[in-house]
Order: sequence, then C-alpha cells, then structure tokens
Amino acid sequence: MTKSASQNDKANGQSGGLSQSALPGLKARYSAEKRFQNIGIAAIVASLAFLAFLLVSIGYKGHGAFFSAQVQISVEKTWLEDTGYFKGEGDSFSLIRKAVVENLPEVNGRSARRDAYGLVGVDAESQLNTWATENHALMGERAAIWLQASDDVDSWIKAGQEPGSAKLSDRQIAWLQTLDVNGQIKTSFNFGFLTNGDSRDPERAGVGGALMGSIFTLIVCLLLSFGIGVMAAIYLEEFAPQNRWTSFLEVNINNLASVPSIIYGLLGLAVLLGVFGMPRSSALAGGTVLALMTLPTIIIAARVSLKSVPPSIREAAFGLGASRVESVFHHVVPLALPGMLTGTILGMARALGETAPLLMIGMVAFIADVPSSFLDPASALPVQVYLWADSPERAFAEKTAGAIIVLLVFLVLMNLAAILLRRKFERRW
Repeated sequence: MTKSASQNDKANGQSGGLSQSALPGLKARYSAEKRFQNIGIAAIVASLAFLAFLLVSIGYKGHGAFFSAQVQISVEKTWLEDTGYFKGEGDSFSLIRKAVVENLPEVNGRSARRDAYGLVGVDAESQLNTWATENHALMGERAAIWLQASDDVDSWIKAGQEPGSAKLSDRQIAWLQTLDVNGQIKTSFNFGFLTNGDSRDPERAGVGGALMGSIFTLIVCLLLSFGIGVMAAIYLEEFAPQNRWTSFLEVNINNLASVPSIIYGLLGLAVLLGVFGMPRSSALAGGTVLALMTLPTIIIAARVSLKSVPPSIREAAFGLGASRVESVFHHVVPLALPGMLTGTILGMARALGETAPLLMIGMVAFIADVPSSFLDPASALPVQVYLWADSPERAFAEKTAGAIIVLLVFLVLMNLAAILLRRKFERRW
C-alpha cells in the first residue's frame, strides 16, 4: 500500500506537478508577465500625464479669455451738455476723450493724450454713448461708468501687473496703478467672448459667430448623414442579396471611412460649389461636405448595431406572421437604435473638429457677423482657432486658447450625450 502510494506521488510529480527543472522557467514567465503589466501601467500613466499637461496648459492660457478688464471713468453732467446729448446730438468721440483726459492726472501734450486714449478699448466709445443716452436724465452732477479696457491694459492686468507684460508706457502704467489704488479697475466675466463675432480688435473678438456656424453646420450634417446612413445600413444588412455588387459596396464603404478629410473638401469645392452652386462659406455647403465625410462611419456603426440584435428577435417576428419589412422596422431597428445614435453622435463629434474640408469651401473667410441662417456666410470653431492662432497680436493667443476650451467643452458634451444614450437604451442579451 505504501509502495503504491509512493509510485502515485512520483507519477503526479512528473506529470501534473512541477519538477525542480521547471521552476526557473516558471519564474521567468512570471517576471516577464509582471514587466509587461508594469509597462502597460507606465504607458497609461504617461498618456494621462500628457493629457493632463495639455488640458492644464490650455486652461491656463485660455481662462483669461472669459474675463475682461474694465476701467471706471467719471462723467460730469456738464460734459453731456457741452457735447449735445440733451439735444439728441451726442458726440461720443469727443465725450470719451474728454472723460478719459479729465479722469487722469497730468495729461499734457499730444503724446500724453494718445497714451490716455490707449487705456480704453475700441468699444468704450459706444459703451459710453449708450450709457449717456439712457441715463443722462437720471444722473446727478457726476456719475461713474465702467468701460472696457484696451487689450494691452487687459493683458497687463491679467499678467499680475508685471513690467513688460504688455506694450504700455511708464506713464500709462503709473496711471493704471493710481486707478487700481482708487478701486477703478476690475475684471468681470466677458459675455462678449461667447456672443460676439470675429474682429480685428482682440477686445471685440468672440466665438459667437463660429459657435453658431458650427451649430448650423452640424444640424445640416445630422439631417443628411443620419437618415441616409441608417437607411443604407438597413438595406445592406437586412435586404441586400449577398453578391459581388454588395461586396463591392461594403469594401468601398470601409475604404471611404479612411479617406483623408481634405479629399471631401475638394469634392465639395468641385461639385457642391462648382456644379450645384451652393453659397460659398455657408453652413449648408459645410454641413453637406461633413455629411459626406461622416456617412461611412455612421453606416458602419449602424450595421454593427443591427448585427448585435439576436436572430431570435427576427425569428419570433416571422413566427407571429410579420413580413420582413415589419420585422426589421418594428422590432430590429428599435432595438438597434441606441447603437445607431451613439455612432452618429461620435461621427458628429469628429465632424465638429474637422478643419481641412471647411477650408476648401471658403469657411476660412473673415466673418464679423453672427450667422442667422444656413445660407449666411459662416465660420466654425476649428477654423476660428486656426485664424486666431495665425494672428500677430499677443492678445489673440489668449483668445485662441479660449476658443479651444469652448471646442473641447462642445466635444465632451457630445461624447457625454452618446454615453448617456447608450446606457439609457442599451439592451443586454
């Protein structure tokens, strides 16, 4: 009995157990696996570090675009009388210069007046004009109004009033320090950055026009690409016969998904603008080009969603007497719709970040007015970033980073919508 047991133990040690000669190899495999895990963790940490650095860098450079510096100027009622505001003949040009000069000490000579005028922004004249027209009947002998500061003053204040942070003279810095001590300088949220169109002046420029242009463009893209893409996917997956023609279509759809986006821009330039005569730089032309670009992605995503529906759903519908059309549109498509919507939103997010096809159809033009329809000249957020990044003024560097923040927020919201839709309507089989 003891001999038999020892023989079994020996056999188990040779077949199922681990011999002494196998231990070094096993340790080497464990070490290699551990190294592979450590390399993977290091790669993830490095990727997150680079992403964090990118986001922090953009946020640090662009957060100032959402705030603007303002300077408080006192206005006397006699100045309104002298410039004709009570008679409806207000001269805002003279009033703004008189108000600035009178609020600063020792403004003597042409050079000093030029420096004084350079403290307020280009919109200060219209701001003072609007305020004086609406409030002159209510003001006393003297009233204070906050006016937008110039881009140089704005940069100097946001940089912590460091010397050399903006193109300001020593006299201007001395005036600003005096105003700061008197509490006549502040920063407030810059709503104009989100509502204004593009401008040559940094303090006037905003992403409102590009934001509306992107919204109009995405609406056109969604209306065209979602309907066509989903119907094409339903036909290829549920109704098309399996032959050479459908195989040819499937191969080309997969190939079109990897075509560079600028090719679609050239197609839009030659066909949409040249043949069909669509308005140049319009959201209609831009949305149509982006729809052509996102169609392959939406078709592929929709076909994958249709394939994920179990065959038992179709068989049960057939067993109850439903036709193929009824089975597909009453049972299969509703179950596959969450995946279709997710693929569509992800395709739209990709279209939102595209620049090259929009450049080819003229959406790179300088657009100062916010578009109000699909046919108006428009720009887009990526194109606006491209334009501002090429501007020589230092203040536009802050605007560029701010526009990137708006674009990233837009993209995050679209991806978040895709995740929420998938979780809300997803069915597990």
